[in-house]
Amino acid sequence: MTLVLRKDTDGIAKLTLNRPQQLNAMNPALFIELRAHVDAIAADTDGVGCVILTGAGKSFSAGNDLAAIAARERAPSKHFQAETIAALEALPQPTICAVRGHCFTGALELILGCDLLIASDTARFCDTHGKFGMVPLWGLTQRLPRRIGLLRAKEMSFTGRIISGPEAVTIGLANACVPDAELDAHVMQFARGIVANSWHSARGNKLLYQMSQQLDLDEGLAYERDKGPGVAPDMAARVANFGRK
Repeated sequence: MTLVLRKDTDGIAKLTLNRPQQLNAMNPALFIELRAHVDAIAADTDGVGCVILTGAGKSFSAGNDLAAIAARERAPSKHFQAETIAALEALPQPTICAVRGHCFTGALELILGCDLLIASDTARFCDTHGKFGMVPLWGLTQRLPRRIGLLRAKEMSFTGRIISGPEAVTIGLANACVPDAELDAHVMQFARGIVANSWHSARGNKLLYQMSQQLDLDEGLAYERDKGPGVAPDMAARVANFGRK
């Protein structure tokens, strides 16, 4: 069984976690397939302008597969899962996560590797590390406070409280929350809006935003001025054609 499906449409690569009977719980084999897709997409900037990550069935993912943990299943390297999320985060293309149903713990860590997030009204976000005597290893303590602020990140981890789709928008975890039946169409329309613009600009903007998280203000301003990717080869044509359609 293929654990991560890929479907390409008009420059949009859609990756789907495909263990619906297990609520897409993530075992090492799933991460191996996900990493292969991520690496392939990273090398295909001419063919892929945007990436959607979602889950099959009624849930995005219930999190790390506890049965796989109990069976002592192992990934190819000690930090393979964390490195895969880092590779997802480092993709040159913009990434959108589409979440319905469960998005717990390890799945929460995974979605934080995406640039944007659209939730359905069935989405439920939760950090359950504390319920099992665990602590994060895949980047949660670094990415979550950068996304929603330190105070709210601590609340999620200390309490294990479930966050609904609408609340995820309120706290800055998600860009939007839509009715579940509209999620897939909404996310595809969102992605089409991205790929309709310059892919060069999208990649450049993503790089500069990523650097803004690593540099102080003065360094970031200098990086944008001196080391940014510059204008696209087709900029003059885009300017000339602006407003003609």
